[in-house]
Amino acid sequence: MDRSVTETDLEFEHVPRTDQSFENALAKARDGERLTVADGIELLTTGTDVEGIDRRRKERVLEVADRRRREVVGEEVTFVANLNNNVTTACNVGCLFCNFKDAASTFETDHEGATAGFTKTPAESREIVSDAVSRGIYEVCSVSGLHPAFALDAEHREILEAHEDPTAVNYKPPAAYETDPGTYVEQIEAMDVDGVHVHSMTPEEAYHARRGTDWSYEEVYRRLKAAGLDTVPGTAAEILVDEVREVICPGKIGSDEWLAAMEAAADVGLGLTATIMYGHVENEAHRVLHLERVRELQERVDGAITEFVPLSFVHENTPLYRHGVVSGGASPDEDELMIAVSRLFLDNVEHIQSSWVKYGNEGGLKMLNCGADDFMGTILSEEITKRAGGEYGEFRSVADYVELISSIGRVPVERSTDYTERRVIDPDDPPFGPRLGPQADGTPLLEDEKRVPADD
Repeated sequence: MDRSVTETDLEFEHVPRTDQSFENALAKARDGERLTVADGIELLTTGTDVEGIDRRRKERVLEVADRRRREVVGEEVTFVANLNNNVTTACNVGCLFCNFKDAASTFETDHEGATAGFTKTPAESREIVSDAVSRGIYEVCSVSGLHPAFALDAEHREILEAHEDPTAVNYKPPAAYETDPGTYVEQIEAMDVDGVHVHSMTPEEAYHARRGTDWSYEEVYRRLKAAGLDTVPGTAAEILVDEVREVICPGKIGSDEWLAAMEAAADVGLGLTATIMYGHVENEAHRVLHLERVRELQERVDGAITEFVPLSFVHENTPLYRHGVVSGGASPDEDELMIAVSRLFLDNVEHIQSSWVKYGNEGGLKMLNCGADDFMGTILSEEITKRAGGEYGEFRSVADYVELISSIGRVPVERSTDYTERRVIDPDDPPFGPRLGPQADGTPLLEDEKRVPADD
C-alpha cells in the first residue's frame, strides 16, 4: 500500500513532509553525499510533492542505489549456511504484529488442553544443533518468545525466586510448566556445538535476562559471551520511534533501551546486525528516522553492525490485521524503495540483506538489483514468518542459491556470519554444499533436499 500523507499520518508527530525536493535529494545520493532525514523521506516517497509513488522516479532511485551497491561490494551475492533454532513460542508481551507467540499460560501444567506452540529443553536444542552442524552449517540463529520461566542463569533464577512479587517481573518457576526451557546461559551453551557460530539474544531477550535486577546490559552480554554467544541479532527493533512502538508493541522496550543494549553487546566484543520491520502503521518519516538511529549507532559501536536487514511486515495472521488496524503490508514498490534507501542512507553499513522469506524468489532477486547484496541463509527451519502467514518456504539449499544468484548474472558466495570468511562458488562445479562450517565438507545439507518452488 502506498503511504502518502493522510489524515491518519497526522495522528503521529512525525509525518512525511519536508522542505527538500526529490531532485536535490537524488542528486546528493548520486554524488555520494551523506543524506539527511529530509533527503531520505524524499527518496522513500519519490517526492512529497506527488501523491503516491511515482514509478519513473522510483526507477531512478533504484538505479542510483544499485550503482552504489556495485561500488561498495561489487557483483558478489552472499549467503550463510545456517539453522534457525527458536527455543520457545511462549510469550505474554502481546506485540500486535506477531503471530509467532503463544500465550505463556497455555504451557502451564494445569492448563486444560494442548498448547499450539513449543518449548525446547537445552538437551533438545543441543541435539537439533548437533545434527545441523554435522550437516555443514556455519551458524545457528536463535530468537525466542519471552518465556516467564526463562532466567539468565542460576544466580538470576535465585533473585527471581526471591522476588516479593514474581509476576511483577514476569516470572514463574519452571515447575509451573510442562517443559523447562532452562536458562539463557544453558541454552547458549547447548547450542555452542563444535565451534558453530551462535547468533542469538536480541535486546528484548537481554532485557528479559536482567529483569528484577540492577545488572547492566554489559553484565548480561558478558555472561552470555562466556557461555558461547558470538553475535547479537538486531531484531526486536521494529521501528525505532516510540510513537510507533506504543501502537504496535507497547509491552516492549523503548527505542533508547534497544539502542543501549546493542551498544552494550558491542562493548563486550559481540558483533551485531540491525533490522527494520516496516509496512504496518508507520509512515516514511518513521522509516527514515529509524535509519538515522541505526547509522548513528553504527558510529558509536565502531562499525560492529555487519548488515542491515529490512523486514517487510507479513500481516495475514497477525492481531494488527485481524483487528482491522492495518489492511495489508507494504507494496512491492515500497519494498524496493526500502532496500534502495537503506543502501543510500546507511553509508557506514556495508551489507544490505534481501530476505527471500519475506519477498519470495522473484521479489528477493529483484531486491538484489535495488541495492541489496546478501540473500540470507539456508535456515533449515523458520517458524516466525511462517506462523505470521508467510508462504515462501523454510529451506534454501546451496544449489538453490547458486542457481538463483547465477540467473541474474551475479556471483554466489558462501560467507561467515561476520563476512570475514568468504567462498566464491563456481556454478560449473557441482555438487553444491557448504564448506565454511566446522564440519562442512561440501556435501548438500540434506540428503534429499526439497526444492523451494519459485513464486512466479
